[in-house]
Amino acid sequence: MRTPDLQKEIFSEKEKRNIEILGILRKHGPISRSDISQEMGINVVSISNYIDDFIKLNLVYEKELDVSEGGRRPVLLDLNPRAGYAIGVGLNLMNMVGLLVDLKGNIITKTQIARPQASVKDVSECLLDIVREILRRSKGYVENIKGIGIGIAGLINKQDGSIHWPQKMDHYYAYASVDLPLRGLMEKEFNLPTLIENDATSACFGEHWFDLKENYKNVLYMFSGVGCGMIINGELYRGAQGYAGETSIYNFKEQDMFACEFAKPCFVKRWDLDLGIVEEVKKVLLADAQKAKDFLWGASISIEHLELKNVFTAARFKNPIALQALEKAAKRLGIKIAFLVNLLNPQMVVIGGGFEEAGDEFLQMIRNTVNDWAFREATSNLKIVYSQLRENAVAMGAASLVLEKAFAQI
Repeated sequence: MRTPDLQKEIFSEKEKRNIEILGILRKHGPISRSDISQEMGINVVSISNYIDDFIKLNLVYEKELDVSEGGRRPVLLDLNPRAGYAIGVGLNLMNMVGLLVDLKGNIITKTQIARPQASVKDVSECLLDIVREILRRSKGYVENIKGIGIGIAGLINKQDGSIHWPQKMDHYYAYASVDLPLRGLMEKEFNLPTLIENDATSACFGEHWFDLKENYKNVLYMFSGVGCGMIINGELYRGAQGYAGETSIYNFKEQDMFACEFAKPCFVKRWDLDLGIVEEVKKVLLADAQKAKDFLWGASISIEHLELKNVFTAARFKNPIALQALEKAAKRLGIKIAFLVNLLNPQMVVIGGGFEEAGDEFLQMIRNTVNDWAFREATSNLKIVYSQLRENAVAMGAASLVLEKAFAQI
């Protein structure tokens, strides 16, 4: 495969067919030409022309014969996983994951670090470090790496690959512009084409491509209560300028509108990535020394350094403070999902970004809240599940977007 243009958004009919065939081979391979033809509704001769080109380029290979009811047995086709690789990096709620992925989605190399603190310098340096580490471990694959995909929170400027972050000022969010020229930094250091995508959008794409066995065409991926990725009618939905999926609104001039109790209309407020869980627990612990002692027993941390994973651990041991915080968070997230379910009527909602570690009770509380708040007709066949790709979802999705564009442009 030649070096792809990862910023390309409009594809020719041939490129769209390449993508569709790639998807079929990844989900259903090994598969015969006739089955691909039937899946796409295109005659076998046309499919064979595409496949012959793929075989010449070593992207697809023929393998053992299928069992046939009579006559000549059809040859099965499968992707050559070694035809191309991509690096994917995902910034999650509690960690940062870096992967080297082959054309079939097999993970060749994985590395991860704790999530860096919020400063732009820390985040950018950690992203560079994790790509350096993947390349260091992947010396035998470097010549065939087609690009780097980064899944990260924020508003992504598709023109220059920069990220815009609203910054928290004191106890509220002001729209102070903080821009990170991430694509430029990556391409300058590694000399590889780089794609920057929103974390929730990346995760949604990864989950849809790799893990959803059934043919779901309308899927939401909830990355905490701040953002969501959307597959609508089988296609990633990014909106007119690529900023779709931000599920919160905020106006720092109207503070009183957001100073309300749970279940009032302020459910659209901009919660922190962790849905306010850690802040809520800290508030209780700071107000009661005995509760703090009980909660932190065995954890070897101070209240100041309390993290979300500590709350999840405490909830597994049935700590009432942790359980109450998770219940409130599940309701906050559930109400927001209910709004989106009524608006978009998806077949499935996937909960990810790190909340998979909260356990089954948290997921059931979300389901119950959605059922209470959304239209019954919209929830009758709705599935709400945890991400099966878990901490790999964002990185897998980012790498897959690179490989899809590379395959399209062969």
